[in-house]
This record gives sequence, structure tokens and C-alpha cells, in this order.
Amino acid sequence: MKTAPVFKKDSHRWWILFDQDEHRVIDSNVYLMESNGSTIVLDPGGFEIFPQVFAAVIDAVSPSSIEAAFVSHQDPDIASSLPLWNACNAKIRWHEPKLWDGFIRHYGALDAHFMDIPDEGGEVLIGGKKLLFIPAHYLHASANFHVYDPEAKVYFSGDVGAALLPPGHSAFVDRRDPKAFDAHIAHAQYFHQRWMPSNEAKRNWCQRVSQLDIDYFCPQHGAIYEGEHVQRFLNWFDGLKVGTAIAD
Repeated sequence: MKTAPVFKKDSHRWWILFDQDEHRVIDSNVYLMESNGSTIVLDPGGFEIFPQVFAAVIDAVSPSSIEAAFVSHQDPDIASSLPLWNACNAKIRWHEPKLWDGFIRHYGALDAHFMDIPDEGGEVLIGGKKLLFIPAHYLHASANFHVYDPEAKVYFSGDVGAALLPPGHSAFVDRRDPKAFDAHIAHAQYFHQRWMPSNEAKRNWCQRVSQLDIDYFCPQHGAIYEGEHVQRFLNWFDGLKVGTAIAD
């Protein structure tokens, strides 16, 4: 996996770990937020890619700085590496949806420090920086959260914004190319139509998130939307019909 910076201001930094060379499993991004020597890992990935993820982490931060992890929902590409991370550092606090607590524990590491996030969301301090847990239920999991950093204006969007791209893609959707967004979103359309089940939940989320000040919109699959591409994505998603596996 490759490591690329997303945001940097003094000791406050965001990183993306992305792009497997071989797509043996679905390509997944992992994010790090570091502040004042403390780090949180966001959607730390599956068991299969743990060695590549851990090697990429070392390129960005000291593994000993990781004090917390965030799990947006229960899928294996999100958190099946949990027992491996716990074996490396049993002090990590795992922030995960309360509804999925008993399911996530099936991955193992029952002695891990689980911190349930209630349905209405919450917040956490990492190195003095406040991160908000934003409800995104049914997008696509029944209990699902995103993470917003109001100071960095970074929004970790989990599966929302995901695109299934070919190997070797960039970490960002190119802002300099006027055709880049349209080319990119073609890789996102089927994913959103098939994996997102609720048009009502989608519209509710779009209304809420459109009120936030976001410079970097960071999905768990594919590339980061930045600048004007953030609102372009929100407008596109708001108008997209989802839940297409159910016939009209």
C-alpha cells in the first residue's frame, strides 16, 4: 500500500493508506489522524491486508502513537484485522457502533477496549483535536457512522463516495482536469445504487452533511474528493436512486 498526506497543519495531520497492487480482495483505504503525538486509525482494514497496512502506517506515524481506532460498521474489510491490531497494542480504544458490538466481537480480541457509539453519534479527543461521529445509518449498514474533523475540514465518509477503481489510481480525484469527476463517478454509480438500500436515509444524510464545511471528503474505497468535487459528489448522490435490487 501507498501512504499519502491529506492535511497538514503543525502537528495536526491526516494520512491515507491506499491502493493494493493486487486485488485479491476489495481495495480498501485506511486513514490516520495524528495530533500532538497521538493517532487514531479509521476503518483499519481486513485480516488479509494487515501486513501491508501496518507497513504503510510505519511510513506515516509511530505505531506506538496509536491510541484509538474507529470502526464505521461491521464489515470484514473494515475491522477483521482487529485481533491483529490488539495483539500489537492492547491499549487501543475501539470506537464502534453500539448496535454492532456483539457482531464485531466475533472477529476476536474479546479483551479489547470497546467504546460503544450510540445511534445519535458522539465525539472523541485525539491529541487535543475533537472528532465528531456523524450518524450515517443505512449507508449502507443499519448502524453506521462517519467521522468529521471540523478544524481540518476532513470528512471520513466510509462507503459513501466509494468507487471501485483499477490498480494504480491516484489518492485524489484530479481537481485540475474538468473531466476527472465524471470519469471517476462512473466507477462509483453501481456501487452506490446496489449497496445503499434507502433513498430516505440518503436524502436525510445529504441534507445534514451539506451543512458542514468540508475540504476533503474521504471514502473507504477509491479516491478522495476535494474542493469543488465535494459538493459535486453530494449533489450527484442526492439525485441518485439507490436500492436498485428491489424491483419497482
